[in-house]
Amino acid sequence: MQQVYSLFMHKLPVGVLGASGYAGRELCALISQHPGLSLAFATANSQAGTTAELPGGERIEFITKEAAPVGDVALVFSALPHGASREWVERARTAGARVVDLSNDLRIGNGSNGVPYGLTEARRDTIRGAELVANPGCYPTAILLALLPLVESGLIAPGATISVAAASGVTGAGLTPRLDLLFGEVTENFRAYGVGNTHRHLNEMRALLAEHGADCDLLFTPHLLPTARGILATITVPVTSVPDDLLGVWRRRYVGERFVEIVDSMPELRHVVHRNTVRISAVAAAHLRQPTLLVFSAIDNLVKGAAGQAVQNANLMLGLEETQGLPA
Repeated sequence: MQQVYSLFMHKLPVGVLGASGYAGRELCALISQHPGLSLAFATANSQAGTTAELPGGERIEFITKEAAPVGDVALVFSALPHGASREWVERARTAGARVVDLSNDLRIGNGSNGVPYGLTEARRDTIRGAELVANPGCYPTAILLALLPLVESGLIAPGATISVAAASGVTGAGLTPRLDLLFGEVTENFRAYGVGNTHRHLNEMRALLAEHGADCDLLFTPHLLPTARGILATITVPVTSVPDDLLGVWRRRYVGERFVEIVDSMPELRHVVHRNTVRISAVAAAHLRQPTLLVFSAIDNLVKGAAGQAVQNANLMLGLEETQGLPA
């Protein structure tokens, strides 16, 4: 192990399981530019033996996950599919590596207890120095960071139904070929999916809101955008009253947070793509009997919603500066 650290000249070696998917590719790109990390291996079973060029010209050869030296790195990022990741997380942990798991397998609300939930701005103290962290889903990242200041300030009306309409670029659906994700099906089109309030991300959103004492229901409808990346969420929140300094609720909660921007104008995808940033705004809804807020949140689903947040968590786990290597 000592030889590995010397080889990488004081950079900490890390590995990526599932590096050929969109989140895995983004992880490799971020690691290649990280001043404190070095990419020791990247697995992609279907592409084992092939090479990929990373930003800056560095090349990495994909290997099978069975060949990955998970015991020779400081940390493993698992970007394997939902349901397949847990086994390899356990293997990496047994071998002595810290792990950030990007799958759904170990997140709160999914039958896994005691694993820190990596919504960094909400759970920083449990993430710092942790051995294992479950990285949040992309939709929950955008939605929960927008809602937490309202929950913590007690502004949400008791028993309220919070309605969320959120739209994501097609990379959020993964790299597996599907008829409904062909260019001709997506371009110049816009549609809802996962309707009926059954999307898998609801479990972790409900769980975190419940942990913060929220007395509310969550009605979530995702939509598919004809873009490669980005999420924009519109969140309708019944409240007890509308504060005079509305955005102050968020500004006070996120004061000093490098990766949270509270803005007066409406967030747009072009403001957040390729950045590890969530941009939030809110307005009071007019002409309703119940005081209601419209909260808007935008992120890059592959950066703040996946690989960027994973690196942010890894920095804390490894004792590095939290913002290191991340595009703000």
